[in-house]
Amino acid sequence: MGSDRKSGMIPLIELDAVALRDRIARGELAALDVVEAYIEQIRQREPEVQAWIWHDPDFARHQAKQLDAHRKSGKPLGRLHGLPVGIKDVIDTQKIPTGNGTMLDQGRLPMADAFVVKRLKQEGAIIMGKTVTTELAYLHPSGTRNPHNPDHTPGGSSAGSAAAVAAAMVPLAIGTQTGGSIIRPASFCGVTGFKPSFGAIPRTGVLMQSQTLDTVGTFAHDPAGAAMLAEVLFGQDSADPATTLQPFPALLDTAQADPPVAPRFAMIKPPEWDRADPDLHHAFEELAEHLHHRCFPARLHSQFDKAAEQRAIINVAEMVRCYQGYAARSDGLSDTLQEALDHGQSVSAKDYLTALDWRELLTATLDEIFQQCDAMLCPAALGPAPESHATTGDAIFNGLWTLCGVPAITIPVFTASNGMPMGLQLVGPRGDDARLLRNANWLYKTLAAHE
Repeated sequence: MGSDRKSGMIPLIELDAVALRDRIARGELAALDVVEAYIEQIRQREPEVQAWIWHDPDFARHQAKQLDAHRKSGKPLGRLHGLPVGIKDVIDTQKIPTGNGTMLDQGRLPMADAFVVKRLKQEGAIIMGKTVTTELAYLHPSGTRNPHNPDHTPGGSSAGSAAAVAAAMVPLAIGTQTGGSIIRPASFCGVTGFKPSFGAIPRTGVLMQSQTLDTVGTFAHDPAGAAMLAEVLFGQDSADPATTLQPFPALLDTAQADPPVAPRFAMIKPPEWDRADPDLHHAFEELAEHLHHRCFPARLHSQFDKAAEQRAIINVAEMVRCYQGYAARSDGLSDTLQEALDHGQSVSAKDYLTALDWRELLTATLDEIFQQCDAMLCPAALGPAPESHATTGDAIFNGLWTLCGVPAITIPVFTASNGMPMGLQLVGPRGDDARLLRNANWLYKTLAAHE
């Protein structure tokens, strides 16, 4: 592809997303050159990784040629001009197959784009394809493999998006999280995954599993890339009542800015900490020693011990409502999903309504911790990706933050003794997404410099 010459001896696919965007904007790279480099990488890695459910090289080239012509016309460029993006296959793309990870929707062609896809197109992004999801974005494993070792799970349900970024088949991707479906696969695959505050990104045109929990988020190699993609997706849409009118968020500029003072972190051992891999325990001990006075131990309120149970009640109860059309065709569902629907049917109205109250209850208990720190640090998963294709891993360290609706991000800074990546999760106050991204970027660069 000649990409070494065009990118200053650094192959295109090794550039971080912000640097790639800036080189395209300066005219040092053509969108078509960028697309060709990623198409070649997909050709090489996809047979093993299986991150894509739909990818049409000629369609990607066509978009790139149009964007190059747009640039030559002298018109203003979008904030993602020329950047290929992978889109989880639960997000509607006009006249592009969106199968929701189930045979029941195989061949489905939406007639309209989801809100986030419209935003991507408005900002000059290239729709590189649809990434593999688990069945209806739940727990039944997909066919995607972990790019670091195909014998290990990539996580779920945004497995394809995380794996595509990790395998350098695309610089950016979009996923969703109802339990831990952004943070966990990002951790397992060794990339950055950002789950914004609940309601920050409209879900219009996205498969709804749980109206109380579903959150759209982003994948990139680093926090700045995740911030750049998220920035163009934040907004308000009347079709999604979880969203509200808000000022335009300067996520990228804030993420890249130096903090006024070095941030201070609260290190959290969440419920089930004792189940975590010894490698993870050791990594956190080293991290605490390295951060020294910039880090202090903090305890979550005992009410968090019940967070996983309450989140699960909400999830399965709302799934029954959202998936009633699929439930009517149960012969096409996995046992995993059918069991979840059966569980949802058994949830009483009293238990469901009580579970809904837990979001504000738990969030209120975090205020005391956030008054003492800039962000909380905790594991992104129990350890490295399990050596199994029969599971997507455990979301025990993710679901509590999804339930609270607070922003969370994982950065790839740890390596287990078996060579597999492990993520470090940062959590911030609800609505304070920009500052969380800034703290994550600061820590990411600080730890990288220490290596």
